[in-house]
Amino acid sequence: MFKSGFITIVGRPNVGKSTLLNKIMGEKLSIVSNKPQTTRNNIQTILTKEDYQMVFVDTPGIHKPKHKLGEYMVNSAKDSMKEVDLVLFLVNPDEEIGRGDAFILEALKNQKAPVFLVLNKIDESTQERVAKTLQLFAKEMDFKEIIPISARKGRNVDKLIELMVGNMPEGPKYYPEDMITDVQEKFVISEIIREKALRTLREEVPHGIAIDIIQMKKSDSGTWHIEVDMICEKDSHKGIIIGKEGQGLKKIGETARYEIERFLNAKVNLKVWVKVRKEWRDNQNFLKELGYKKIK
Repeated sequence: MFKSGFITIVGRPNVGKSTLLNKIMGEKLSIVSNKPQTTRNNIQTILTKEDYQMVFVDTPGIHKPKHKLGEYMVNSAKDSMKEVDLVLFLVNPDEEIGRGDAFILEALKNQKAPVFLVLNKIDESTQERVAKTLQLFAKEMDFKEIIPISARKGRNVDKLIELMVGNMPEGPKYYPEDMITDVQEKFVISEIIREKALRTLREEVPHGIAIDIIQMKKSDSGTWHIEVDMICEKDSHKGIIIGKEGQGLKKIGETARYEIERFLNAKVNLKVWVKVRKEWRDNQNFLKELGYKKIK
């Protein structure tokens, strides 16, 4: 009997959704950073084994939006909870249920599909706090499964996969077995560059950054030539991104190029320019140009 289904991962920003997805897949398919609200799009990844196929939707963290881009991210996360076969609600150890988790809990109470409570980052907390968190959430909702994990270290992730397979319905193979993601190469490359910016720059700058791939061509020699505009909102941010004597932009470009070469398995010539586009996160037309199709 072959099993298949769609799984969505929901949770507050920065609880480890992308880290968990990458650990399950064994591939770096979703942007990971220590800054919240890193993921902007629902990234669909496919795990296919001999007797099952699980299609994952990694969502933006649910948070109070401050601009049109934020509204898109929250609506996208909520939409992902509809028409799926299983929901993973990822939380971190805490002394109480915060407003963000309470908001998600309310949405989940009307969910038809089974919901797993997945307590992440147990390696960063005490056993007492882990136990208290599990008790708090268990009182709020009747979860199908409750499992503590460390996505970063891989602890209990195999057990989580086993439980997910056990809750998958019998179904077809939706995607070819060698396909691991339905996102285009351009999207993955833009996310790699944005991640390097998130890791390199100051706290106030990164979420005002967008990556617009202007050109992506492969030469006869097999080298990829990629030209990118890094969009920021302020002239002062442009200076921070470029850095003293261009060192900031150079670091972003070099680290991104190395990972893009690994992703494409080819030599890459990457050129990055920094451009200012004031308040782009509230510009509906520009957001749609960047691929945020659901913004109205």
